[in-house]
Amino acid sequence: MDLRFTAEEEAFRQDVRAFIRDNLDPVTHRKMVEGRIPDREEIVAWQRTLNSRGWATPSWPKSHGGPGFTPVERYIFLDELHQAPAPEPVSFNVSMLGPVVIQYGTPAQQERFLAPTANLDIWWAQGFSEPGAGSDLAALRTSARREGDHYVVSGHKIWQGMAHHADWMFTLVRTDPQAPKKQMGISFLLIDLRLPGVTIRPIITLDERHEVNEVFLDEVRVPVDCLIGEENKGWDVTKFLLSNERTGIARIGMTKHLIRRIKRLAKGDKSVLAKTAALEAELKILEITQLRILDGQRRSTAADPRSSILKLKGVELRQAASELLLSVAGPSALEVQHDDAPLSLDDAGEWIGSVMPNYGILRAASIFGGSSEVQKGILAKTQLGL
Repeated sequence: MDLRFTAEEEAFRQDVRAFIRDNLDPVTHRKMVEGRIPDREEIVAWQRTLNSRGWATPSWPKSHGGPGFTPVERYIFLDELHQAPAPEPVSFNVSMLGPVVIQYGTPAQQERFLAPTANLDIWWAQGFSEPGAGSDLAALRTSARREGDHYVVSGHKIWQGMAHHADWMFTLVRTDPQAPKKQMGISFLLIDLRLPGVTIRPIITLDERHEVNEVFLDEVRVPVDCLIGEENKGWDVTKFLLSNERTGIARIGMTKHLIRRIKRLAKGDKSVLAKTAALEAELKILEITQLRILDGQRRSTAADPRSSILKLKGVELRQAASELLLSVAGPSALEVQHDDAPLSLDDAGEWIGSVMPNYGILRAASIFGGSSEVQKGILAKTQLGL
């Protein structure tokens, strides 16, 4: 296959780059440069700006409100967002729940949820992990029993990213506790987080950020029409969702962004530049791998288990880049950031204080989206036949 971008694809890249430059709010851009999290209102505003251009849902087909990007255009679009840097469209909405509703939802569910999901009128949280059921997701214990036109849901979810911003949660529940295998008897439900019996509690991480939460469900009555797919067959839906999540989780553009910062701080240090060159070589190999997988998606929409390679290696390279950046930054990485600092995107002092917190956050990337051990198991089974 020819891995060179066509003239049309290069023109599309320039179009995306210009749109970001002309439309991204400077305050939001500054926060992204500094490694801080934009406010909810800033994220919503940017996604609606993208949606007005038709770009908020890069993986969705035109038939369901998306831009109808080719796989390569989708890759270019996300690559430019990561390198700008600019906020991605909220992944829970556009990379996870949206494709699931398109693939498994009823026409009524598509009509009800897709447009508000794209415009961030509904902010979704992911309710998968539980205490004792994270990487071993099928060990989940949250239960749902059918009572007439409702499921009555009770359980405890944990590590819900941005659930304090969310309006709804897509979640996995056990509807048949007697199923012969733990992957059976699981259903995929949509839960309005404003329903009685839902409690959201923050988890403050060591860097004093509030990104993740735990969600308690106490006899929450969820209408049956919020079931996605068939009862007791939510595992099939989940595999489809996770494949989509892992395809986008390589985040090659983010690693490129880290490498540019390393070069700015290295100031000609040959040892650092040699390590950087080795990282860039591995990153190019990963980029080629992603393009090969995307090329396969031109011909088939089936879940591709090779997406586990992207998750596994993409995380390893981002972690390696963040570690090298921390090493080069040295004691400066411990400097405190000030929100009222003047905006100067050419000054490394503006983002130097984000190096240590972001290094710490990336330690968890080996776990979320499926742990590295799980990815290796998938690849061993599906690619090596072990």
